Amino acid sequence: MAEDTPVGMVDSLPGNGGPAEDALAFATAYVADGEMDAALLAALSDPEKAAERERRKALQRQTDWANLGYYREENAALAGQKTDVVFMGDSITEMWRIAQPELFTDGIVNRGISGQTSAQMLVRFTPDVIALKPRVVHLMCGVNDVAGNTGPTTPQDLLNAINAMVDLAQAHGIEVILGTLTPVTGLPWAPAVQDPRGRVVAMNAEVRALAARRDMALADYFAVLADDGNALKSELTRDGVHPTGQGYREMRPLADAALKVALRR
Repeated sequence: MAEDTPVGMVDSLPGNGGPAEDALAFATAYVADGEMDAALLAALSDPEKAAERERRKALQRQTDWANLGYYREENAALAGQKTDVVFMGDSITEMWRIAQPELFTDGIVNRGISGQTSAQMLVRFTPDVIALKPRVVHLMCGVNDVAGNTGPTTPQDLLNAINAMVDLAQAHGIEVILGTLTPVTGLPWAPAVQDPRGRVVAMNAEVRALAARRDMALADYFAVLADDGNALKSELTRDGVHPTGQGYREMRPLADAALKVALRR
C-alpha cells in the first residue's frame, strides 16, 4: 500500500474518478455498432496490461470495497440540483450511459459500477441514491451475485440485499423500478459456476414476484433479450453477458415505459 493511502477513519476522502481509461475505451467500442477494433482487443489481452488491471482491482477492493469513491465527485457536483431518477446497478447499467448518453440527461443519472454485487450496491445505496433525493430509482442487479464476484452467496442473500435497498428507497419516498437480471450465455470470468442460465431464470421468478408483492414497476429485460435456451441472444451481445448497442435499443422501450409508470405515482 502506498504511503499516502488513507488508513482508518479520516475526515474526508477523495473520489477515484470513475472508470479507468482502458475500461472506458473498451466499453465505448463494445456498444458501438460494427466490428470492434482488433488493436484494442489485442491491447486488452496483453499480459502486462491484464496484470495492471488486476492490481488496480485488488487495491480498490482493499481500500474501498464497495467503491464509494467511484461517484463521490459526481455526487458532490449535483448538490442543489434536481435529480428525478437514479439508475443503480453493475456494468450493464454503467455501460448504458455509454450506449445511450441521451437517456442520462435532464435529471436522470447513472450510478452503475462494473463487477458489483448487490451487497456492494447496498453499501453505497445511501450516498449514490438516497442522498441525491430522486423521485425514482431503477434497480437492476444479480448477475455478479450469480458469478460470486465477492464470494459464494445464496439466492436468499441476493433477495435480502434487494429488499434492503427497496426498504431504504421506500422509507425515503422513492419509487422503485425493479429490473430483471439480464440473460447470460455464460460467465467468461467465472467458468466454474454451475448452471448460470438456470440461476438467472430462477432469480428472475423471485424478482417478478417481489415486484408484484411490493407494488413496484417492473422492467422485464430478460423477456426481450433471451433466446429460447435462456441465453443472451447472440445478435445482441459480443461476450454472452453484456448487451451491445442494439441490445440497449431493445431494452430502452421497457425502461421508458417503467419510468412513465413510476414518475406518475
